[in-house]
Amino acid sequence: MPAAVSPRKIIIDTDPGQDDAVAILLALASPELEVLAITAVAGNVPLDLTTLNARKVCELAGRADLPVHPGCAGPLARPLVTAEHVHGKTGLDGADLPEPDMPLQDTHAVDAIIAHVRAEAPGTVTLCALGPLTNIAMALKKAPDIAERLAHIVLMGGAYFEVGNITPAAEFNIYVDPEAAQVVFGAGVPLTVLPLDVTHKALITPDRHHAFAALNSSVGQAVAGWLGFYERFDREKYGSDGGPLHDPCVIAWLLAPDLFTGREINVEIETSSALTRGMTVADWWGVTDRTPNALFIGDLDASGFFDLLTSRLESLV
Repeated sequence: MPAAVSPRKIIIDTDPGQDDAVAILLALASPELEVLAITAVAGNVPLDLTTLNARKVCELAGRADLPVHPGCAGPLARPLVTAEHVHGKTGLDGADLPEPDMPLQDTHAVDAIIAHVRAEAPGTVTLCALGPLTNIAMALKKAPDIAERLAHIVLMGGAYFEVGNITPAAEFNIYVDPEAAQVVFGAGVPLTVLPLDVTHKALITPDRHHAFAALNSSVGQAVAGWLGFYERFDREKYGSDGGPLHDPCVIAWLLAPDLFTGREINVEIETSSALTRGMTVADWWGVTDRTPNALFIGDLDASGFFDLLTSRLESLV
C-alpha cells in the first residue's frame, strides 16, 4: 500500500469578510490541510472585528481549539482603508453568529507566524493570505530566515486584465498595503497569486447560492446568509449573474490545482504613483526581461470549484 500523505500545514492570514469566512470553512472541512493557526489582520474591517469574526467562524465549524492571533491594525506606511461598503459594518453581515467563547491568543500574529514556521520542518508550512499582506511582510522583515523555510505563499490579490476593484488600477488587498505586497512579492518564496481575473469567474449564481442553503446545516445557513448579503454589491457594480467568491479560491487551489490554469510571470507592485498605487504590474506576455516571481492564475473550472466547495461544506454541521 502507498504511504499515507500527511496533511499540508497551513496558516491562514485573514481579514474576515464573508468570502474569507467561506475560505476558512473550506480549509477546516478538508482533511488534506492542517490549519496550524489563524492570524488576523485589519482590512475588510478593522482588527477588532477581524479577530472577532475569525473566532466566530472557528466556532461555527466546531474548531474552538484553533488558535486565533491578533495582528497588525494598519498598513506598514499608510492609513487603513476598509470595505464596509462591501461586507457591512460587522464584516460578516447577512448571518448572525453568537459571540465566541474561545479566547484570542496573546501572541501577536507576526510572532505566531515566525514561531510556527521555525517550529516545523523546512518546506512544510504554507501561508494562505486572504487579506492585506501586512502581517506576512512584517514577519519576513522581522525574521528573514523564514523565507527559506516556507513551502509556499498562496494569496488572493491583484489583477491583470480585470485591473482594479477599489481603484481603476488596483485590487483591494494589494491597494490597502502595497508596501507589504512589495516585500512579499520580492521575498523569493514560491508564490501563487489568485487575482481578480480568476476570482471574478467564481460567480455565486442563484443555483450555486441555493445549493449552500440546501445543505440544511448551521454552516449552510450561515454561508447562504453571508453570500446573500455580500453578492449584492458586485451584482449591482458589475451587472453580473452573481458576486465573485474571491478568497475560497486560495484554499481550492491547494486542494485541487487542476481546476486552475496560470503562468509563471514577473509581478511588480506599484507603491509610488497616486494614480496607480497598489497596481500589480503583471508581465503576462513576457515583454520584459524581469525574472518570474509568481504563478499568476488566470482561469478556473467554476463548476468544479463550486462542486468542491459545496461538497466540503456539507461535511460541517
